[in-house]
Amino acid sequence: MSHLFDLVGKRVVVTGGTSGIGLATARAFLEAGARVVVNGRSVERGRNALESLEGQGPAWFVSGDTADEAAAEKLAAAAEAHMGGVDVLVCAAGTNRRGAPQDLTLDDWDAVLDASLKGTFVTARAFYPSLCGSGDGRIVTIGSMMSVLANEVTAPYAAAKGGVVQLTRSLAVAWAQEGIRANCILPGWVDTPLTRQARKDMPDLDRRVCERTPVGRWAAPEEIVGAILFLATPASRFMTGTAIPVDGGFVMRA
Repeated sequence: MSHLFDLVGKRVVVTGGTSGIGLATARAFLEAGARVVVNGRSVERGRNALESLEGQGPAWFVSGDTADEAAAEKLAAAAEAHMGGVDVLVCAAGTNRRGAPQDLTLDDWDAVLDASLKGTFVTARAFYPSLCGSGDGRIVTIGSMMSVLANEVTAPYAAAKGGVVQLTRSLAVAWAQEGIRANCILPGWVDTPLTRQARKDMPDLDRRVCERTPVGRWAAPEEIVGAILFLATPASRFMTGTAIPVDGGFVMRA
């Protein structure tokens, strides 16, 4: 049965892979024997990411904003050059800007929607030929508990992450006959650079998160990646169009 969870030799691309969940995902795939291309907008953070991954397996960094068509095509071409194709695409790029809806600007809205939703669409479309060529292509997108919940200061983020779920389902339906499976992960509150800033912006956030989450704490990025890896394995071949909470029970709690 071990072949059900075998990722040795898989060719993986992780957008937003220079920090947080994305970087933890890249590291976990390398530890599982895969080859990984990491993408991010910052060249400096990309270099730092590769240094942190050194010695764990074949890894490359390609800079670029995946909401830009030319950058996404460049990333797809680089993955082809480095690995000869792609089996797994993990769309982990994203950002957040907080504020009451009436106080947010169109720049705020565009920045969040572009990074999470437009970027996921543009990237998936750019990698469609490679994923078709895999014979068992996988797309794993990163939604959020805000894909199904809401609060007063995350209107663009909630809209983007809700859209990521529906986009993922649309890709699952459209590309199933090409052997591509598309699924979404809905992380709960995870300790990342983005959420560390959130705790500075909202001093009572830590208390509220721990009180509502049944397991009583924040997740480490490494606790999210198991579900991502599972969705890349043969064990999940009959799963597509799903949105899986990995949130310590946060969403289910009344």
